[in-house]
Amino acid sequence: MKESFYIMDNDNEESFQLKEILPKYLRYWPWFLATIGVFLFLGYAYLRYAPVIYSSVAKIKIIDDSKELEIASDAFPFLGGGTKINLDNEIEVLKSYRLLERVVDDLELDVRYYEVGNIKTTQIYESPIRIYKLFPDDSLKTNLSFEVDFNVDPPVISDGQGSSLELDLVDNKFLSADFPFRVSIDSSVDIRQYRSREFKVEVIKKKEAVHDLIKQLEVGATNKSSEVLALKLKGERPKLSEAILNVLINEFNQDGILDRQLVSKRTLDFIDDRFVYLSEELDSIEVGKQNFKQNSNLSYIEDDASFTLQRKSKTSDETFKLENQISLSRLLKETVEKEAAYKLLPADIGLENSSINALVAGYNEMVLERDKLGVDVGGNHPTLRMLNNQLEQGKRNILNTVNVYQKQLRLSLGQLNKERDLTSAVFSRLPEKEKILRSIERQQNIKENLFLLLLQKREEAAINYAVTAPSIKVVDYAMTSNKPVSPRSLVVYLLALLLGFLLPLIVLLTYFYFDTKIHDRVDVENTNPEIPVLVEIPFLEDTSLMEVNDRSILAESFRILSTNVNYLLSQNSKENGQVIYVTSTIKGEGKTLVALNLASAYAGLQKKVLLVGADLRNPQLHSYIGVDKNALGLSNYLIDRSIPWEGFIKEYNGNPFLKVCLSGAVPPNAPQLLSSDGFDKFIRWAKSEFDYIVVDTAPTLLVTDTLMISKHADVSLFIMRADFTDKRLLEFSKELYKTKKLKNMAYVLNSVDQGKFKGYNYGYGYGYSEQQETQQWYQRIFNRKQR
Repeated sequence: MKESFYIMDNDNEESFQLKEILPKYLRYWPWFLATIGVFLFLGYAYLRYAPVIYSSVAKIKIIDDSKELEIASDAFPFLGGGTKINLDNEIEVLKSYRLLERVVDDLELDVRYYEVGNIKTTQIYESPIRIYKLFPDDSLKTNLSFEVDFNVDPPVISDGQGSSLELDLVDNKFLSADFPFRVSIDSSVDIRQYRSREFKVEVIKKKEAVHDLIKQLEVGATNKSSEVLALKLKGERPKLSEAILNVLINEFNQDGILDRQLVSKRTLDFIDDRFVYLSEELDSIEVGKQNFKQNSNLSYIEDDASFTLQRKSKTSDETFKLENQISLSRLLKETVEKEAAYKLLPADIGLENSSINALVAGYNEMVLERDKLGVDVGGNHPTLRMLNNQLEQGKRNILNTVNVYQKQLRLSLGQLNKERDLTSAVFSRLPEKEKILRSIERQQNIKENLFLLLLQKREEAAINYAVTAPSIKVVDYAMTSNKPVSPRSLVVYLLALLLGFLLPLIVLLTYFYFDTKIHDRVDVENTNPEIPVLVEIPFLEDTSLMEVNDRSILAESFRILSTNVNYLLSQNSKENGQVIYVTSTIKGEGKTLVALNLASAYAGLQKKVLLVGADLRNPQLHSYIGVDKNALGLSNYLIDRSIPWEGFIKEYNGNPFLKVCLSGAVPPNAPQLLSSDGFDKFIRWAKSEFDYIVVDTAPTLLVTDTLMISKHADVSLFIMRADFTDKRLLEFSKELYKTKKLKNMAYVLNSVDQGKFKGYNYGYGYGYSEQQETQQWYQRIFNRKQR
């Protein structure tokens, strides 16, 4: 299990991980501040010089006048009908090339005027000069561009290719062979106000101007159920946009009026043609009717037929009435006969016999009386039995009366049937030609009604053709909001802040992703969490060696290291001296310096310490002590054991508690010397004489010297250098830990950037000693914020 050697709160692991990650990015806060500042400046420059776009909106309502011209759909389906407006069709008309071409012609939008500034060129609507083309629109093969300079007197217009023309302010109409247009200066303005300004004129092909307008124009319904269309146009000059929309509305209205006039004209022509045809048909029908009545000897046959029909109709009505009474009486009889219990009979069902209705009403009253009495008394009560008898008698009376009534109805029905047969016989004797006559008259009425309808519609069409009512209702003429739609300051600045934050973040993320170096304890713990990190030793440029009574950040870090090492040693406590190996993965990670300072830290505690240079292949300890590389040392003893201890073990820097054993001359067979019993004997002697034996061993990845003598170690300190050791090398040390090739192994991270300690709220720069350096005011503020 991973050990912790710092006093901190680990209850909230996720919060702690966030605190470890954030400092990696907070160290680069100047980058974020600089990029945000740059992007904010770019945003300001963009807002300063970008075209300011305004949105102009106009609203119109399509007037549906189809009912005024509508002819009966069953008679003229080909003329169209219905009053539902198809707004999609109207939108297509508003955005049509044909209609917008008229707008371009009316406003001369194929000639554009610009004011030239120091940085940007802005389109204008009200220009001091006007250009009128003197060539057909379809003859322009390429766009033309001209510059007008008012800085000179008189003003000059040039095409940028060497041709120029002076503008006489007296005669403001100018013609030239090199300029195929007429130039006019607005006489109502004081030309002196334009002396320091330059203008640019572009003459573009009309087709291009129309297509540009089609792209810019937006037309749509205000909502799904509305018949109001909103016309939107965005541009730099609100007055120009408003003029375009208003002219478009006028052209659309005139186009609708012309369409309705065309429909009215076609309607008049159609009705005139139908008049001739209908007149001929009416004459033919009237002549045929006259001939038919003369040949049939008919005069007012309608009166005879009417009397016969009335008589027949009356007979039919009376027959229906009698049959209805028979059916109703039969229904009542069946109901009475089927009812075994005493229940209410249907009353007022339509029988026109007062006796039957009175008997039924009396019967129902007795039933209601019996039901009320039956609730309070038993079935054998005398009154109840008497009511039952009366009800039975009432049923018999009803049935007898119904039978008598049915006999009367059947007799009356028989008489009516005889009368009906007589009437039918009389009616059948009417000439069959009556039917033909009515057919003739029916055709005559249809043609006359159609003729009158056409006459009415012709008058309506003539009125509509003469009176040009508007085809639309203008809800709102073009209006422009005071607030521009683009660019939006808030959006631009927010985007600048976002980009200013994201750019360095992306760069740092990319850098951290491809960065394979170890930088702090987090990188080590994330890969090998089971191996403890005893300490992070800060990087200092001024000094790298501890001194007696040293209170520097470096000295404090090694005192913490010695304390943490003692914690590991206490878990494997022995009576003899403790052997501490200091090794690394590769050369250059600072193991020798760590070994020397760790030995000095123990000596500062008045512990007897022996520092042994066991890196026989590439010794570095002599360079820190300041002695010759070939001075007597461990290799000399292992080769010649007759050398006394005092010959190669020396006191370091006048400290009686710290002795140093150098590596000695570089031998050709370092592994054999270290694996000999001479090194075992040396270690046993050292443990008997010293409290701590700090051994500077060879790197483990390159040679096997350290692994061969690892059995003597009580603690193995594995040194890694920040910003130097590759993360991939952690796998090697992890394998050594798992296979227990190094005993009681722990990490020491060397040469860590001091700036990274600020993000932990702990470390070595807390300024507890008298040697604390005075911080600048901004450093104190920053540290206070960190706390």
